[in-house]
Amino acid sequence: MPWIITGVAILLSLPAGAVLVLVGLYLYLCRNYLDNLSRIFLEKPLFIIPRGQPLPEAEEVALRTPDGLTLRGCYVKTSAPSRKGVILFGLEFGSNRWACGPYTDFLRDAGYDVFTYEPRCQGESDCEKGFEPLQWVTDREAADCRTALEYLKGRPDADPRGVGLFGYSKGANAGLVVAAGDRFIHCAVTDGAFGHHTVMVPYMRVWFAIYDPNYLLHGLFGAWYYGLIARTGVRRLERERGTRFPDVETALRKFGPRPVLMIHGAEDTYIKADMARDLFRYARQPKELWVVPAAKHNQAIQVAPDEYRRRVLEFFDMHLAS
Repeated sequence: MPWIITGVAILLSLPAGAVLVLVGLYLYLCRNYLDNLSRIFLEKPLFIIPRGQPLPEAEEVALRTPDGLTLRGCYVKTSAPSRKGVILFGLEFGSNRWACGPYTDFLRDAGYDVFTYEPRCQGESDCEKGFEPLQWVTDREAADCRTALEYLKGRPDADPRGVGLFGYSKGANAGLVVAAGDRFIHCAVTDGAFGHHTVMVPYMRVWFAIYDPNYLLHGLFGAWYYGLIARTGVRRLERERGTRFPDVETALRKFGPRPVLMIHGAEDTYIKADMARDLFRYARQPKELWVVPAAKHNQAIQVAPDEYRRRVLEFFDMHLAS
C-alpha cells in the first residue's frame, strides 16, 4: 500500500539512531495500546438497519458456499420490455435480502435485473459456527460474494458482458474485494464504502490522545506510522479470530480502470466524509465521488432521492448497458 512505501522511504532516509527511536516507540505503543485498539475495532456501531418485505415477483435463490453453508438470495427481473444489464446488489451490515427493494426499484423499472444475497450469519442464511460478523469485511463475506458472482455467471440467462456492482457500506466493500480479482464485475457504484487504513488512522489519533496525555508526541507521528500500528493490531485480531480482513484500499486500486462512482453522506458520523475522500484517492480513472450534503451514513437516497436515482441510473446506462 502507498502508506507502507512512504514509511519505508522515510525510514531509509533517517539516521540509525532515529530509526531505533521509532522502533522503540512502535514497541511501546503496541505494548500499551494494542489491546485498546483491538477492543475499539471490535465494537459494533449503532446502525439503523433497513429490512424489507418479500417481493412477490422475486425468484428465491439458495446458494451453496464452498465450505457447505446455504446462503439465501433473490433475483428480481426487470419490468421493462427488454433487459439492459444485471446488477449485483451488496447489502449493508445486518439487513435482509428484501431490503434491496427501495434501493433498486428504479433500476428494475429502467431495464435492469437485480440480484442480492444475504451473507453468512445475516438474514436467513446459515451461520458459520464460531464466526461473528462485524461491520468490517472479512474473507468470509468476500467468499460469499464470490459465490453469488459465480451463480450469476452460471445462470441460463447470464449476461456475457458481466454485471454491475451496486453496494452499500459493507456490501460495497465485499464487492470491491471480489472485483479486484474478477473482471466479470464491469463497473461499480458504492454508497458508504470504507477501508481499514483510511478509517482507523484518523480515529487512532483521537484514541491515543484520550489514552495518552502527551499531546506533543502524537503530532510527531505520520499517517504511515499509525498505519503500521493499525496493521499490527488487525493482523493480531486475524490470528485470534481465525479470519482475514482484506484491504479495501488495495481492492479499490486494483478495480481500476473500470468505472466507479462513490457516494457518501457529508454528515456521516461513523465514516467521515474526509475518510471517504481519502479512500477515493486509491481509485483509478474513470472515477467520480459524490458527497451528498446533509446525508448521514447510507442515507443519501433519502436526502436527495431524485438526484440519487438519476446519477446511479446514468452511471449504469453509460458503463454497463452500453
